[in-house]
Amino acid sequence: MPTRREKIEAMLRDEPGDVFLRYSLALELDKEGRHDESLQLLAALGRDDPPYVPAFFMAGQQLARLRRIDDARSALRQGIEEARRQNNLHAAAEMGELLASLGSLPE
Repeated sequence: MPTRREKIEAMLRDEPGDVFLRYSLALELDKEGRHDESLQLLAALGRDDPPYVPAFFMAGQQLARLRRIDDARSALRQGIEEARRQNNLHAAAEMGELLASLGSLPE
């Protein structure tokens, strides 16, 4: 029986540009502990035209869990800027809350 990740990868072979499938794969890789691959996919989604705003939030959360606090702050700041550019004020607010919660945590 194929795993969820394998099913997503199979769908991506047919639809390699599908943003939601790429995002879903990044989340599955995170769950499997394959953080470098997950973060690479999220970064690529952030470079899309237009950038995929949820990717910044997920990258920020994952980086914070990995105690890469400065990287998390950077991802969230980029995400807030892009969310505002896309008039996605809800996403900007959520990322702002996470950024504030990181406060003065050390790297």
